[in-house]
Amino acid sequence: MTDTDLHVLQSLLWPEPGISTERDLYVRLEGAVALSMTGQRLHFGAGGAARFDTAANLFNLGKWQRNCGLSDLRLRLEGRGRFELVVIQAPARRSRERLVNEVVELEPGWPLSLDLSALLLHEPRSVVYFTLLALGEGELTGAAWETAQPPKHLPQLALSITTFRREAAVEASVARFESFMAQSPLAPFLHLFVVDNGRSAEIRPSAHVTPIGNENLGGSGGFARGLLAAEDRGATHCLFMDDDASIHMGALERTWAFLAHADDPRTAVAGGLTMANHRWAIWESGAIFRQNCKPQWLGTDLRDSGEVLQMEQESTGPKPHDFYGGWWYFAFPVAHAKYRPFPFFVRGDDVSFSIANDFDIVTLPGVVCFQDADFSDKESLQSLYLDLRSHLVHHLALPDMDIGRAATLKIPAWFFLRSMMQCHYETLEALNLAIEDVLSGPDFFAANADMADRRATLGQIRKAEAWHPLQEAPPLSRRRFDPRQNRIWRMVMKYSLNGHLLPFFGLWGNHVTLDSGQRGQLHEVWGAARITYISSDGEQSFTVRHSKRAAMRQGLRMLRNGLRLSRSYVAQKQQWRTGYEQLASTSFWKGRLGL
Repeated sequence: MTDTDLHVLQSLLWPEPGISTERDLYVRLEGAVALSMTGQRLHFGAGGAARFDTAANLFNLGKWQRNCGLSDLRLRLEGRGRFELVVIQAPARRSRERLVNEVVELEPGWPLSLDLSALLLHEPRSVVYFTLLALGEGELTGAAWETAQPPKHLPQLALSITTFRREAAVEASVARFESFMAQSPLAPFLHLFVVDNGRSAEIRPSAHVTPIGNENLGGSGGFARGLLAAEDRGATHCLFMDDDASIHMGALERTWAFLAHADDPRTAVAGGLTMANHRWAIWESGAIFRQNCKPQWLGTDLRDSGEVLQMEQESTGPKPHDFYGGWWYFAFPVAHAKYRPFPFFVRGDDVSFSIANDFDIVTLPGVVCFQDADFSDKESLQSLYLDLRSHLVHHLALPDMDIGRAATLKIPAWFFLRSMMQCHYETLEALNLAIEDVLSGPDFFAANADMADRRATLGQIRKAEAWHPLQEAPPLSRRRFDPRQNRIWRMVMKYSLNGHLLPFFGLWGNHVTLDSGQRGQLHEVWGAARITYISSDGEQSFTVRHSKRAAMRQGLRMLRNGLRLSRSYVAQKQQWRTGYEQLASTSFWKGRLGL
């Protein structure tokens, strides 16, 4: 066959400065072989070996067969030299099978194409990958998984980035996209909208990029504006992305190819996310929302082939109804986005968007964002206020998320107890405000889509929990007893609500100092009457102290709010189900955005 008869499904990804340079995520090398990161090639000496059973470059055959009906698969190799080529299929919970084990000769300008179609095992959850052993000096300059099956569709994919006063980050992302479009065969099918909520990023329009100034209505408003622009352009699919767009551009090619070959028009692609401190570890590869957010495959080591194979094999089947994709990277069919983003401002908008709309969500190898700031380092009074109100709205407004009165009431109770144990009384006040705002109904969210008044109110509440410059060395932890090591003390702290039921606990409780990323880790604060948090850069701190008075004042307010929610539960559900449809609509956003 000629090259034009074949369609690329997945080409090699390489380590890239500024994105990820963790080599074992891309290729595993042994012996006399070296990687040229700038040249994107491997240089072999005799005996050098390269394996591609990696997070970025293995091919998830099961997902392509299940979602795209793939029956024809080929491997193309480019380079020079003689190699032992091994192609392996790895089914779930079964021995791996060598599909190919041959000596091949690569010649510059003459790609080698192997048809694997007749060799593939019919396994519902399996991946394939290849290895090369050099029999002399040589190079590998490229490789791709291809098919002779033509695409079922030619998606017009509109990328939508929402940004707010992160000029350097979004400018770098746009520059990378423009460079990619200058050489990609997908250029006719992709277009980028940059929705600038701060109206401060001076992005120049081009044939491939359209900047849009927008009122600051948070991620919800920004992505709603991007979706409307995608529809106006006639896009079949839309891709929501973070403004730093910390992905390999090859992920766009993989996403487009999967959507092009998908059988089900509801198919959507959710990108994974790594941890900030360890870019080789998964923060989540999709998530499930059941009373709270449950990241999938949290902590998976992407350098470990066994863990990667298990993640890919086990994630091949259909997803539950409460599976969702984060908006750092979420590609979906416009025609099946019945509901627009709900005006949460931020936090929870991606959850309800995925669950409310009827998408068939898939995750793919190498379609991963590499985050710079860990989510565990972002917890604050405001973020917890936003989290609680969105959690309640999900369960009140979305029929598939109905868990009943008692289980719904447990949600604010859990938020409250968690913060009280940490002596975050200002957060307790914010949590009470979140419940009261939800009880005000959908009209409150319509009137406060910009969150301006609420952000001001939360700013006034925040006093002890506000960051201040660290003027001297942080205080050392002082532990008179350690519930982390002593089971009896741990039980005493749990049943006394971390000392809130013990007399004079503020005088004899422990003093602890923690990193900001440890906020929310209850095992670290058991027995603490004073807690100091140090920011991740070590430049700022804040301290909270035990107070029975503050706990009782906010506790009684929470009790009143819980009783109000319980008494009005049925009416709240009816009001929210009607209101959600009205606010997550095109007409609402066009009116709110003045379009």
